[in-house]
Amino acid sequence: MLVLAGPGSGKTRVITERIRYLVEEKGVFPASILVITFTRAAAMEMKQRYQDLSSGHTGGVHFGTFHAIFFMILKHAYHFTADNIIRDEVRYEILRRIISETDLEIQDEREFLGDLEAEISRVKGSRIELSNYYSPLCANEVFQEMYQKYQKALEQKRLIDFDDMLVYCYELLSKRPDICKIWQQQFPYILIDEFQDISRVQYDVVRLLGEPCHNIFIVGDDDQSIYGFRGAKPEMMKQFLKDYPEAEQCLLGVNYRCASPIVEAAGRVIAKNRNRMPKKISAAKVQPVQERKKASNEYNSDALEIREFAQLLEENETIREKIMEYRNQGIPYREMAVLFRTNTQARSLSSKLMEFNIPFIMKERLPNLYEHWIVQDILTYVRVAQGNRERGQVLRIINRPKRYVHRNAFAEPYVDFEELKRFYEDKDWMLDRLEQLQYDLSMLAKMKPYAAVNFIRRGIGYDEYIREYADYRGIRADDMMEILDELLEEARGQDSFEAWFGYMQAYKEELKEQAKKNCGQQGRGEDDSVMLMTMHGAKGLEFECVFIPDANEGITPHSKSVLNADMEEERRMFYVAMTRAKEHLHIYYLKERFHKEVDVSRFVNEIRGLL
Repeated sequence: MLVLAGPGSGKTRVITERIRYLVEEKGVFPASILVITFTRAAAMEMKQRYQDLSSGHTGGVHFGTFHAIFFMILKHAYHFTADNIIRDEVRYEILRRIISETDLEIQDEREFLGDLEAEISRVKGSRIELSNYYSPLCANEVFQEMYQKYQKALEQKRLIDFDDMLVYCYELLSKRPDICKIWQQQFPYILIDEFQDISRVQYDVVRLLGEPCHNIFIVGDDDQSIYGFRGAKPEMMKQFLKDYPEAEQCLLGVNYRCASPIVEAAGRVIAKNRNRMPKKISAAKVQPVQERKKASNEYNSDALEIREFAQLLEENETIREKIMEYRNQGIPYREMAVLFRTNTQARSLSSKLMEFNIPFIMKERLPNLYEHWIVQDILTYVRVAQGNRERGQVLRIINRPKRYVHRNAFAEPYVDFEELKRFYEDKDWMLDRLEQLQYDLSMLAKMKPYAAVNFIRRGIGYDEYIREYADYRGIRADDMMEILDELLEEARGQDSFEAWFGYMQAYKEELKEQAKKNCGQQGRGEDDSVMLMTMHGAKGLEFECVFIPDANEGITPHSKSVLNADMEEERRMFYVAMTRAKEHLHIYYLKERFHKEVDVSRFVNEIRGLL
């Protein structure tokens, strides 16, 4: 059976009631029931819900994640233990070593490692032949070589990663029908939560386990599939009906969470997706529909507000005011959430909340703008201009932009520009470049922060260096330019570098405290704090009040999403974000971002019925 469960429709209860029905009504032995979820928290919640339903015991019903179930199968076949699962630090060390053996020019190692890990995971989870996989990260031959070296390193150490658990389990069950039969007999009843997030290899294993009884009960919503980067295949829901034509289909079409204007608006957005299972979701909470203010870009009701702001500062200030307004009305901070497309968007708002001592929890890591390698380049220029002549500092910026100065020219731990010029005394064109750099640094030393950052970007030519670097890496220059735009905006309010550097240090300490506060927090957390999180991180949660800022083209939908499939996932992500709100949803967008005009998101226009 396939159960299409819309947002707030009570899917968890459906699964627990199904288990109860099988055990109490059909006489199914509890230990023959397997319930699979995607997260440990979901498995624990499901188990607790069933215990509450069945007088405090599960009777042997097996609850677990895909990885936990598949690893259990591998343990019995290969005698694996937890020691065979590669630890994060070991994996990163292997990948670092492999990367160091290439000729790739990498500025942000942590970012590249994360991207490489995701690429390897995508290949495994999709069961794609390595030779047929196109890598957007680097040249195909380079990626294939890194992938093969990584797998060889794991095999030599008899280690597996989480994706190997899936791949090895599929290979085991497909090649050893005798072992497969044992597990088929062990679990003739299979129930799966959040089926829309299933990957190709996970689905293939489920099909093997589901033979010959076909007692598979799946619950999901293809409109809420937002983990394509992890290999999720929402089309597997349609494939399920093709593979099991006898399967019954049921729709949970009532949203018990969201106010009716929110349900209506979200429905307008998701209806624009073409590759979806058609469904009509209605609201249990019936309220008057929203009204649009005449001659205005605002669109308001008590439940839904859509509003334009001239600049980011105004948007952040309004969110801060609204949060305090709701708090004064008696709504706890923990019932408020600000949902971002990416975690970098949270930087400016987090500073505003810190300024007014509004408690917040950032579910994902809050990146420090000042630690980004691009920002570090700019700040290094300033330090060198102010007299820092350490070899490492000068080396960092000497060829950004290209000046063709060789490392061999730096023999001492501290750089003397006169000595450097003597190294190139027979090359007039190099002397001209070094003298120009000296002049630029002398000018830079006299400037205030805003003028200095602007001069480094345009006068010295750092912007051009970034464009060339982006072209070399095959990545979008616009994303990197936004880092520079944000830094320039931060510099605007600073009178001196001494004060600015002091602020940077204080901000770093604030982030450390924030990280300690977040440590161990799962989901909502126990503290009464506003939740700042990405749309991905908000999946499965609900709040009285939700803010979606920066609803602009290039942010949501993200600028990287150009293919139809990518755009459909972006729309699903916006739909998920909207349907986290129970009573109040605020969607805000900007007229200008870092003094550049930006377009309102197409999703906002879809809500308004303009598209």
